[in-house]
Amino acid sequence: MSILVNANTRLVVQGITGRDGAFHAQKMKAYGTNVVAGVSPGKGGQVIGGIPIFNTVGEARSATGANASVIFVPAPFAGDAILEASYAGIELVVAITEGIPVRDMIRVIPAFKCNGTQLIGPNCPGLITPGECLIGILPGNIFKKGNVGLMSRSGTLTYEVVNQLTESGLGQTTCIGIGGDPVAGLYYQDLLQMFEDDPETSGVVLIGEIGGDAEEQAARFIKNHMTKPVVAFIAGQTAPPGKRMGHAGAIISSGSGTAEEKIRAFNEAGVPVAKEPSQIPELLKQLIR
Repeated sequence: MSILVNANTRLVVQGITGRDGAFHAQKMKAYGTNVVAGVSPGKGGQVIGGIPIFNTVGEARSATGANASVIFVPAPFAGDAILEASYAGIELVVAITEGIPVRDMIRVIPAFKCNGTQLIGPNCPGLITPGECLIGILPGNIFKKGNVGLMSRSGTLTYEVVNQLTESGLGQTTCIGIGGDPVAGLYYQDLLQMFEDDPETSGVVLIGEIGGDAEEQAARFIKNHMTKPVVAFIAGQTAPPGKRMGHAGAIISSGSGTAEEKIRAFNEAGVPVAKEPSQIPELLKQLIR
């Protein structure tokens, strides 16, 4: 099994006529994702690489039965594009776009909860169920079907750790890049519960980073609710206080959100924390039976 996406996922690409949308639509299709439609206002009726284009998400969903969307719309308009997908009845929205204003995401999140839409991102690389469905900009060739679930705030660390897992013989059920923005969709606790409920996931990798308290909350959730082993890694251990490090949410302020605090929380929850990404496969192999 998997979580969130599988071979039956029917994907619509919002912003498909832009450079990034057009490029990655073909990459996702080539991987095997069922890309059924694209959306670009005013471009309805056109076809790109065999993918029909519609003016609105509602039209695309009615014509193709799309149940997932990926957002490649520029940041100033991405918030409205995300909302459009939700109000059209799309079940899962993956927002790749970077730089969406926080005020726009504050408007999006309550609407998603009301509509029952699930959101990954924004400012994320997407997600993949190996061999079945890739949504986003992930390099599909490094992933391998298996029994390890993975979630990460860092896109590049996702690729690094997955490559380490695959080379060590540990395949994956589903891998999700949740993004590093301060206001985002599904986060650690939501995904941990999904992996806990997935019978084919035997262990989980959690990649965190400095800033906020999401990792500390995840540690408490693992301690109280998880029966499956979890291995963690925290990026940004040498970051100076008060300086943003790459992601909008990766900032230590007033002494909170430090790597030390996060590592301590995981240790107290009985979660092994790798000192380097290369240690993750071996730690996981010791825990998975």
